[in-house]
Amino acid sequence: MAAMPMPRSLLLILLLATPLLILPLAAAAVPTSNPDIDLEYLIKNAGLDDPTPATTATDPEDDGAPDFPGLDADYDDEDLFGDDDGPEEDSSHPSAADEAHVLLLTAANFTSVLAARRHVMVEFYAPWCGHCRALAPHYAAAASALAEQGVDVALAKVDATEDHDLAQAHGVQGYPTLLFFIDGVPRDYAGERTKDAIVAWISKKLGPAVQNLTTADEAEKIVTGDDVAVLAYLDHLSGAHSDELAAASRLEDTISFYQTTSPDVAKLFHIDPEAKRPSVVLLKKEEEKLTVFDGEFRASAIAEFVSANKIPLITTLTQETAPAIFDNPIKKQILLFAVAKESPQFLPIIKETAKSFKGKLLFVFVERDNEEVGEPVANYFGIAGQETTVLAYTGNEDAKKFFFSGEISLDTIKEFAQDFLEDKLTPSYKSDPVPESNDEDVKVVVGKSLDQIVLDESKDVLLEVYAPWCGHCQSLEPIYNKLAKYLRGIDSLVIAKMDGTNNEHPRAKPDGFPTILFYPAGKKSFEPITFEGDRTVVEMYKFLKKHAAIPFKLKRPDSSAARTDGADGSGSTTEGEKSSGSNPKDEL
Repeated sequence: MAAMPMPRSLLLILLLATPLLILPLAAAAVPTSNPDIDLEYLIKNAGLDDPTPATTATDPEDDGAPDFPGLDADYDDEDLFGDDDGPEEDSSHPSAADEAHVLLLTAANFTSVLAARRHVMVEFYAPWCGHCRALAPHYAAAASALAEQGVDVALAKVDATEDHDLAQAHGVQGYPTLLFFIDGVPRDYAGERTKDAIVAWISKKLGPAVQNLTTADEAEKIVTGDDVAVLAYLDHLSGAHSDELAAASRLEDTISFYQTTSPDVAKLFHIDPEAKRPSVVLLKKEEEKLTVFDGEFRASAIAEFVSANKIPLITTLTQETAPAIFDNPIKKQILLFAVAKESPQFLPIIKETAKSFKGKLLFVFVERDNEEVGEPVANYFGIAGQETTVLAYTGNEDAKKFFFSGEISLDTIKEFAQDFLEDKLTPSYKSDPVPESNDEDVKVVVGKSLDQIVLDESKDVLLEVYAPWCGHCQSLEPIYNKLAKYLRGIDSLVIAKMDGTNNEHPRAKPDGFPTILFYPAGKKSFEPITFEGDRTVVEMYKFLKKHAAIPFKLKRPDSSAARTDGADGSGSTTEGEKSSGSNPKDEL
């Protein structure tokens, strides 16, 4: 799967506030070498006049997606939970009869089906994808239910491994991807991958913005059937208040809106029949069943109220709920990690805290001893062992995390959540131990040492962020080592690498693996420059010559000794080669 993009900011305030660095006189005095001569020498000695790159930095087949992406709009929760490497039998996989109402689309019939049907939901899937197999029975059941209800919609699917170009044309970056087409125009479906959620979402899209409830029997079905419902108790079923409610409904994709003038219906929704109208309530099937709207009766205010109150006080993270959590407009999260037997001790504290932060924070429970979810998510956050842990997470934009320390109580967690909202917490980053020795040509950087090595204002630094399991990183390693050996002894230049799976830093965010970043001397308040050329010694050298803030000259063997060696044919070693311990030709 292609690597997921991770956004970066320019830190303009820091940039403008940082005084110009006065480089050391010795560094500034380094003469600029003729780049053409240096490059000719490099190519000659490296034997790279026709280089074959390990891969280009923009290779679409890069296997280096971060193991827990920024969870932005393009995220694929295969990366969150892991997945199988190949197909295997699944008892939940539906039979052909189960999928009688699911259309099979290919590049040959895709356009004609969308032209013939005004409303089409399309699932782009891969046969080997575990999440696709889990979705299949829900998707088939949703198709059957909608067909039985006579809803004007078709549910279809495309095997993206067979019709790769078709999937790519629609921006598919992970499996499964669900798109809903209205008159051929797609929009993402980011709801839960369950039958009820899909049916409710489509029904909301195609039905009236607000449904009228006139009898107690109709209301009873809604109260017992809908997971979440909004009811307005009005004087009239048309007019200004009804129009505001309809406008609010269009701003909220996933919740059904109802209106009534009946006191009997109002009672079923726990509204006092004598209450002042208009009144609005939100009803949920959970501990906090009823929430009363007390704001101004305007569409934006009602929609904001619904958005803040529709989600549970705390959501258990599963494969099914992950899209609703990570695609939620509320990005900041408080996560509780606890094993199942200990969770009853802590969940009431988190739930009570959540009541004070509706619409501001999401509260998520991760069952630590759940192998499917708890283990991979804990690994991403750097949580070892099964001790109960509370942390704050900023979500997709910058993916900062903040660990809570101390006794877990209502007062301490409320204070922690409030400090998180007010940006008073110090972020935590994963880091390997700082190596005791770091004398190789390629310097090893860890999270804790990045400030000292990479952000040293007196050095130009090239940093590779890699993953040990990444095939492209393994192919790059000997090439990167050769570059470092060739540039050894240049005091102003550092060639470095960091294991991006075990180390984090806000100034070194990978777009995938490998990511190669350059940090010019005296400009460390700028965002680093990403190397996007062919991954060869020559191309990386040319990149460094172009962007280095401190001019550098290649360290070559003593030329007179080399000529003597060539004249007498003795094969003796030059002083320069003795000092370096090897011949640059052999190294490169």
